[in-house]
Amino acid sequence: METSQTNTALHELRNKFIAKGISSATGSYISHGKGALIVDVEGREFIDFAGGIAVMNVGHSHPKVVKAIKDQAEKFTHTCFMVSPYQSSVTLAKKLCAEVPGDSPKAAMFANSGAEAVENAVKIARYYTQKSGIIAFENGFHGRTLMGMTLTSKMKPYKFGLGPFAPEVYRMPFAHCYRCPFNKEYPNCDVACADHLEYFFINHVAAEQTAAIIVEPVQGEGGFIAPPKEYFKKLKAICEKNNILMIADEIQTGIGRTGYMFAMEYYGVEADLTTTAKSLAAGMPLSAVVGKKEIMDAVHPSGIGGTYGGNPVACEAALAVFDIIESEHLLAQAKELGKTLNNTFVKFQEKYEIIGDVRGIGPMIAMELVKDRQSKIPAPEETKALVKHCFDRGLIILSCGSHGNVLRFLMPLVINDEQLKNGLDIIDGGLAAIRQ
Repeated sequence: METSQTNTALHELRNKFIAKGISSATGSYISHGKGALIVDVEGREFIDFAGGIAVMNVGHSHPKVVKAIKDQAEKFTHTCFMVSPYQSSVTLAKKLCAEVPGDSPKAAMFANSGAEAVENAVKIARYYTQKSGIIAFENGFHGRTLMGMTLTSKMKPYKFGLGPFAPEVYRMPFAHCYRCPFNKEYPNCDVACADHLEYFFINHVAAEQTAAIIVEPVQGEGGFIAPPKEYFKKLKAICEKNNILMIADEIQTGIGRTGYMFAMEYYGVEADLTTTAKSLAAGMPLSAVVGKKEIMDAVHPSGIGGTYGGNPVACEAALAVFDIIESEHLLAQAKELGKTLNNTFVKFQEKYEIIGDVRGIGPMIAMELVKDRQSKIPAPEETKALVKHCFDRGLIILSCGSHGNVLRFLMPLVINDEQLKNGLDIIDGGLAAIRQ
């Protein structure tokens, strides 16, 4: 067993042996965690409002997840499902097909990461429709593999210098009510941003050549942008009229993050294909594509798959996650957490002029910081200062958005009242400090 080292010593080793292109939000190296708390190698405790970027919805080291991993590891850790299949993968697929919104019969496939799920969803959509065009959206994030970063909107740091990109990807504006790309105001706009898809077919890519659109129910890295409730219904209707599939990228929004198992339930829309990962297996590398069975079954045998996809240890962890969500009533708890966060942040907004917008669904919520509310000029430096203020006082929060001026909140849904209050108090103090 390795001996414990200081943060400084580990950082020196990191600089020698880990590629510079991999960055970290903090300089603390974590020793262990429990629930919504993590502790670094020097014994410093942090309240975790980041959740490993929406991965730890059921909390760090939940006993049921730990037991599931241990029990499976003692039996076998890998056979490759494509060689010798096993029960946990089948059981988990059945569970996911039941949980993904919509009444259509469904089927699933497993991979290892969100980006892999996205790549496979695009492959399946193209195969089924026999069309090549994919429409993605401004401010969207879909991963860092070739297709993933092509679909991703933000140039720096995700795409800069890393091209050329995959062909036949087209980008249109998203529903961003705070910064409407069409200079309209909701609800008087009649959600014109969705109707724009019809125009898009005229000047960018023909409907007859478009296999799918890929959308996040709430844009994650792009700034926690949550469209009006009618938006996805309008998009889906246009897609159905033109034989275009809708891919819901629920990698960040799924597994309870918004107070729903999957966020498309909130919008009342059944996507044709859904991608999920992150909190699916509480930190174990596992992702899935779940879609209408007719679409999923269209691909010929061995046309999709992968050596590690649906790893048995990861599948057992995922089954434990679903058990926790159900037995501990985490969806109801998440909705209550979302109400508390929204109420608190709205009060902060009344108190601090720097907060331009509070938005999100349930506990997937964010505050956008601006220089002033009239101009809406982004305030990225103040956002950085607030993140640092919080970290220095034992709270980990993350920024996001195209301008780096959005504070996003992804704390484990199991966070207790004391931890939540302490974290929110630190943020309150930080907002007061950067105002001065």
